[in-house]
Amino acid sequence: MGRMQRPRLALVPAAAAAAAVMLVVMLSSCCCGVSAARAASASASGAGQQRHPVILIPGAGGNQLEARLTEDYKPCSLACRVWPLVRGRGGWFRLWFDPSVLLAPLTRCFAERMMLFYDAGADDYRNAPGVETRVTDFGSTSTLRYLDPNLKLLTGYMNTLASTLEEAAGYEEGQDLFGAPYDFRYGLAGPGHPSRVGSAYLDRLRLLVESACAANGGRPAVLVAHSLGGLYALQLLARSPAPWRAAHVARLLTLSAPWGGSVQEMLTFASGNTLGVPFVDAALVRDEQRTAESNLWLLPAPKVFGNTTLVVSRLHGGRAYSAKNMTQFLRDIGFEEGVEPYRARIRPLVEALPEPGVPVTCLVGTGVDTVERLVYGDGGFDEGPEEVVYGDGDGTVNLASLLGPIKAWSDSPAQVVEVVELPKVSHSGILNDKSALDQIIRILDSINFNATTTYQSSF
Repeated sequence: MGRMQRPRLALVPAAAAAAAVMLVVMLSSCCCGVSAARAASASASGAGQQRHPVILIPGAGGNQLEARLTEDYKPCSLACRVWPLVRGRGGWFRLWFDPSVLLAPLTRCFAERMMLFYDAGADDYRNAPGVETRVTDFGSTSTLRYLDPNLKLLTGYMNTLASTLEEAAGYEEGQDLFGAPYDFRYGLAGPGHPSRVGSAYLDRLRLLVESACAANGGRPAVLVAHSLGGLYALQLLARSPAPWRAAHVARLLTLSAPWGGSVQEMLTFASGNTLGVPFVDAALVRDEQRTAESNLWLLPAPKVFGNTTLVVSRLHGGRAYSAKNMTQFLRDIGFEEGVEPYRARIRPLVEALPEPGVPVTCLVGTGVDTVERLVYGDGGFDEGPEEVVYGDGDGTVNLASLLGPIKAWSDSPAQVVEVVELPKVSHSGILNDKSALDQIIRILDSINFNATTTYQSSF
């Protein structure tokens, strides 16, 4: 049993928020602990080394999102009518992540522009009326490690990882190192349900993989995916024929992948989650967070969490909620409109963890306090949990979810799975932790030099 605490202002570990709060932290562009000898070796031999191309797929918070407002946009306040002051560039402005969200009057503007709407007739999600969005610089790593236009700081989500690959392994952006950002609000759905934005991303990702392979002598690519990016990468592989996988993907390397979802997502739906961003009122962003299709995707999966009690509501007579009665949970928190999309679209998607059909290495952080159970009092879900029980995980994703592939694929003789434990490494800290970066470089070296990896799970 994890330890129980009374809630504080920052109730949930902020590992999931690193992508957001990185806007005020300058990440180093050095090798972050990779030895000078290794870097010198890479510099000396990089030109002649035939490397497998690497495609970086970020987690949810690691994507840049721009927006443009049309005449159909109906602002909720005068502040939203005049902000931001957009000049040139076709009216596009930074939506995610922009520091203005920290200002309470503008938090509402941010939330109403980020919201998605489920269109029951089309059985799919769409943007809010009058809001157009786009993801910038697909194919480039610059969108993952950008210069923030307001703070003038290098704040990229994957800056340290990308720089390490360049300086320690000799990779070059645009030649054998690529980025694959996406609109993280959208997701995918089970069979028979359209996912216009999510499916379009998989098509775009597939073409990027093919072009990266073609530009590198036909060598299959290595997909390096963090968090939600791991779920997208898995779906790309599961939805591609075996000959395509064999020809185009050498390995899937995942970092903190939430294979079975996360209990923390139930906090997000119930009372809102500021993700550790200071000064933001969770109540102002909760409705927007509930509309994100990807957040439904990240709710605890029944296959992983079973009948374990994850949330208790004293207002509802001590009712206990597990991953198997998620629709009741959604109703009781007042999100009835999420019930049908979850039941019809998400539940079939997470009922099984499909085999990727390529070798997989999972880097997982362990030993970090991770939300395991939430207890809400008589004040209901609006007041936040009265008690929180923590268990093992990476601070965001529970250990059972991180280890999902071991149970799902252990009986398949054709599926190669390796798990590397990284003690005390958090969900987003894995992107710049020295031990994690060393493991990534070693795995890539083993692939590029046709060596056999020797990493063993310690679980």
